[in-house]
Amino acid sequence: MASMRLVCPCCAAEFPLEAAMSDVSARQAIARAFSLTPLGDVLLPYVGLFKPAKQALKMPALVRILDELLVDIKAGQITRGGTIYPAPQEYWRSAIETMLASRDRLSLPLKSHGYLYEIIASFGNRAAAAQERKSEQGRKYGAIQTADSTVIHKAPVNTPRNTNRTIGSVLKEVTRKGQQNGN
Repeated sequence: MASMRLVCPCCAAEFPLEAAMSDVSARQAIARAFSLTPLGDVLLPYVGLFKPAKQALKMPALVRILDELLVDIKAGQITRGGTIYPAPQEYWRSAIETMLASRDRLSLPLKSHGYLYEIIASFGNRAAAAQERKSEQGRKYGAIQTADSTVIHKAPVNTPRNTNRTIGSVLKEVTRKGQQNGN
């Protein structure tokens, strides 16, 4: 039985599948990258930003880089400067795509995930600011509903007109009116 053969995307050389999968670290790296299906297509190009200019990225380094990311991707949050930020997969995808689009302005090879995490934190800050604006509008103008009809904030209804009145003064008034009606 003939072995399945692959074609190298860089040089078009043919080689057997077994050769591609013989390196244990390579298998682990590929499995980790594509286990996160929604991000697998952007993770490998992102990891390429860590590759030194005149040499290949070694598989143990690839595994380490992916392992660093996977913990936070799976948690759905990051910690930056002592603050915890939400990090849903949409944030990861957008942040990685932003970095890949600005590759020519980056100082390569990357040494850490710091810039990626700053982008994700900025998404979290923007989302928190938008939520705060909606909440403030709710306090100011009453209930505000989002497109999915969830109430963000509902202001109190039927507040007393004279807020200087105390419970004692209200009770005295009620008692006085009761005595007048009884006479």
